[in-house]
Amino acid sequence: MGCGVWREETFRSYSRARGRMVGAGGSLAGDMSNQEMFTARNIDPALDPKDVCRECCDNEEHPNTIPVILALDVTGSMGQAAVEVAKQLNVIMTGLYKKLSDVEFMVMGIGDLAYDRCPLQVTQFESDIRIAEQLDKLYFEFGGGGNAYESYTAAWYFAVEHCRLDAWKRGRKGIIITMGDEGINPYLPGERLGEVTGRRIPRDVETEWLYDKVREKYDVYHIFVRHGNRSEEGYIRTWKDFMDSEHFRISDIKGIADTIIRIVSAGAEKRARESVVTDAAGMPEISW
Repeated sequence: MGCGVWREETFRSYSRARGRMVGAGGSLAGDMSNQEMFTARNIDPALDPKDVCRECCDNEEHPNTIPVILALDVTGSMGQAAVEVAKQLNVIMTGLYKKLSDVEFMVMGIGDLAYDRCPLQVTQFESDIRIAEQLDKLYFEFGGGGNAYESYTAAWYFAVEHCRLDAWKRGRKGIIITMGDEGINPYLPGERLGEVTGRRIPRDVETEWLYDKVREKYDVYHIFVRHGNRSEEGYIRTWKDFMDSEHFRISDIKGIADTIIRIVSAGAEKRARESVVTDAAGMPEISW
């Protein structure tokens, strides 16, 4: 886990083996429905969040890992947005690796703790074709409920309580990006969250409290995905109560890939500037 490098030729070979075509620009060609892209009909055991810890470890290939968690809303209304991420994955990774050699991605699937059987799915942190392999395992329950939000902050909770990042040892934060089309959830139901993650959680987890906790270890972003003709201002307002314009982004489906690249690139470059330190010999050390 965490070793290897993203290569476009490997992605093209992997895609051919799955009966998919990669266009000249590097993205998957053709129109695909959510069911055609994501064929799982239940949660894959490898993505089950219960009683697990995910690690992003420095290694010889990636000595200064940049941990990125991308949490996708996998409820019914967000199917095509997740398809776009899968189609543009090679474009995203190739674009990032031109600037940043140590990016490691974890993908999460986020549903609704109040309504769904499988409201949280988590991959390993990876840096090569295994990102695509794991993304293909995501299960779309097409759930969600009528409460005007999904359990987006379950991604924050897992990132804080069930992840270990070597970046923290270097005084660096991870990056977490949630993506969806609903308002931010006001709390996580503790009993249900405990069932899903394997921990005893005696009370509900309030979003305001959790936001303070997750920002100690991650730079936190949300991409609000605009699609269809519907009133969105109420949903957007709930996010703006927490996030400024740097951390809250609005995108249509076609702009998701570029938005992800901009967030990760800007975040890593900012940290590179901040982490120039002087060692005992007076020589500058640069770590992410």
